[in-house]
Amino acid sequence: MRYRLVIFDFDGTLADSFPWFTGALNEAARRFGFRVIDAEEGEALRALGAREIMRRLDVPGWKLPWIIRHLRREKQAVAGTLPLFPGVPELLAALPAAGARLAIVSSDSEVSIRATLGPGLAGLIGHYGTRASLFGKPRKLRAVLRQTGTPAREAIYMGDERRDAEAAQAVGMDFGAVAWGYATRAALAGTRPALIFDSPAEIMARFTEAAACPEP
Repeated sequence: MRYRLVIFDFDGTLADSFPWFTGALNEAARRFGFRVIDAEEGEALRALGAREIMRRLDVPGWKLPWIIRHLRREKQAVAGTLPLFPGVPELLAALPAAGARLAIVSSDSEVSIRATLGPGLAGLIGHYGTRASLFGKPRKLRAVLRQTGTPAREAIYMGDERRDAEAAQAVGMDFGAVAWGYATRAALAGTRPALIFDSPAEIMARFTEAAACPEP
């Protein structure tokens, strides 16, 4: 179908922030008392969901709000230096031309996201649902749907983690898995996404083709 609203996750979907996150997570581990990981274990964690990762790293649940607050603060300090994935600027410019409205729902802050996107791209995003808790994205997605007046069936959430898929499913939206981010392609395929993409160019082609087709 033709989606009227495309909602993106940010880190690992639009921004290539995983290398930064790995170092920041280990710094947070030393600060807050959970396990430091090496590159090999970090790669293995890509096949797991967020709850499984927390158990594997022995993250104290009661410390999670402080850990997230710390990571957001550190992220905001470097946001202007983090790269977008190749093809993302072109994708964000092309989707409105294909008739899709854009939004972002993320655990990151709007200030940090805007700093990474830059003013031109940030201005293409009609709605920001930010500072979502670790498992709080469904509430943010519902708010964006309500603000835009879009039925869930006419929207798609693009993300790179299993919790993104769970959030979309919780509100009755389709999930578009992007295979260039955090989770492995196999892990994302296991969530039964409506669509799975291997590059931003594939998303652009899909929406351009849909826009060229007459409405049924």
